[in-house]
Amino acid sequence: MVQETRDTRSAVLAAACTLLDEVPFDDISYRVLGDTVGVAERTVFRHFPTRAHLLTGVAQRIDTLEMPFAPFRTAAEFRASTRQRFLAFDTAPRKAGVLARSAAVSPVSAPEPDFLTHAVVAVVEHELPGANRRDLRRAAGALRTFAAPLFWAHARTSLGMDGAAAADVLDVVTERVLAALRPAGEHAQSSSSSSSSSSSLPSWPLP
Repeated sequence: MVQETRDTRSAVLAAACTLLDEVPFDDISYRVLGDTVGVAERTVFRHFPTRAHLLTGVAQRIDTLEMPFAPFRTAAEFRASTRQRFLAFDTAPRKAGVLARSAAVSPVSAPEPDFLTHAVVAVVEHELPGANRRDLRRAAGALRTFAAPLFWAHARTSLGMDGAAAADVLDVVTERVLAALRPAGEHAQSSSSSSSSSSSLPSWPLP
């Protein structure tokens, strides 16, 4: 029975992700999901009592199975992984929009910090081994904000940017945040080595 329940839930989420290739999330009805999977509409409701539950489930599937981050440990790898993901978002904007929307709405539960949060904290700890906990949290929070689907969605809808331009902003933010917290000697060296990559970028309205 437990296995059957898990399989039905997974099948519903897989069907929803497939339908997102054709229609927006709001146009995917529980009846269509039930017909696609071969179960009654009430069965879909049993697994996802509200559309917020469905949105969260679909977003988690996309985040972990369809558009995951490539592994990263350093700041350079973090930037490359996020750029790759933002470019993937451009090719499947409905799915990326579900990720952004899920992050923006009130959660249906109180989840533990997600992969991105843990991974970005690890990056900052790697790049700034002497940083205090307060600076670590602030730096990680800034980087996570600009690597999130919600930022990609804002850049696309409000600023007219594509994924590459949004990733350019993350590059600049990453350089500035890390440089601001490095010791003076390292800061000067970092600024010198990164000036060629950031000097060609426009002056984004960054914090």
